[in-house]
Amino acid sequence: MWSYQTPAERGTILQVTSRPAAAQRLSDLAVLRRVRDRIDREYAQPLDVEALARGAHMSAGHLSREFKLAYGESPYGYLMTRRIERAMALLRCGELSVTEVCFAVGCSSLGTFSTRFTELVGVPPSVYRRQAVRATAGMPPCVAKQVTRPIRNREAPATEPQLA
Repeated sequence: MWSYQTPAERGTILQVTSRPAAAQRLSDLAVLRRVRDRIDREYAQPLDVEALARGAHMSAGHLSREFKLAYGESPYGYLMTRRIERAMALLRCGELSVTEVCFAVGCSSLGTFSTRFTELVGVPPSVYRRQAVRATAGMPPCVAKQVTRPIRNREAPATEPQLA
């Protein structure tokens, strides 16, 4: 018959971390910032939460929960916001078609891209292109980027996490 033995009964020594909670939280925030930086750098690459989690040595669920707690949106939501932000800049330039912009920012489906774009910006990409050309005419690109930056979750806390 099978019986359960506790680690102490088996003679196993349990490792207990003596790290203070604040130090652990700082370490976790540093990992989350590296994940966010990777999304910012590689937004046009095929990224998914599992790949990001593997790079951070976490489970996908844990990464998603911690990222949302720190930044107010999921890693996928943040990735899509960056992609749409870059798409907005490309559409303002007017040199690429909507389909070309979709693939240039890392989206693999024009339908999903258009849906997310409309959800975040409020108008479809083709309408945005027409409106943005007039609205940002004569504006330096750095100012246009800041003024037209999409905000997915307006109720979210500041983009920089705070120590608890």
